[in-house]
Amino acid sequence: MECSVRWTGEGMSFIAETGSGHLVTMDGAADGGGRNLAPRPMEMVLVGTGGCAAYDVVLILQRGRHQVQGCSVQLIAERAPDDPKVFTRIEMQFTVRGKALNRDAVVRAAQLSHEKYCSATAMLAKTAEITHSVQIVEAT
Repeated sequence: MECSVRWTGEGMSFIAETGSGHLVTMDGAADGGGRNLAPRPMEMVLVGTGGCAAYDVVLILQRGRHQVQGCSVQLIAERAPDDPKVFTRIEMQFTVRGKALNRDAVVRAAQLSHEKYCSATAMLAKTAEITHSVQIVEAT
């Protein structure tokens, strides 16, 4: 896996090109020289972590032949006050929608993501306490 990140030459804006050919823009806050035109790099780390975990949950449930129709995850994170300002706590709140979903299966999918499959949470768990909760919504 590879990517390239290039400074735009203005403020603290950067453009990343992923190995799969997608572009992502990042920027800093005004107090850090940015113009607040795009997500911060550390927000992108959090976004990637949420995407990784939600991907796992959906895939695990689909493989178990559960009728999952939606999955979202809200991440609430805290960072250390001093540089390098690593994440110290991350709470992941999954909302999974489907027909007659088994609560134990959904909880287990979230646990498997956290304990076995999600590369991002495995890395972030080195500095952050990561917790998760699950809400199930019955699809109509």
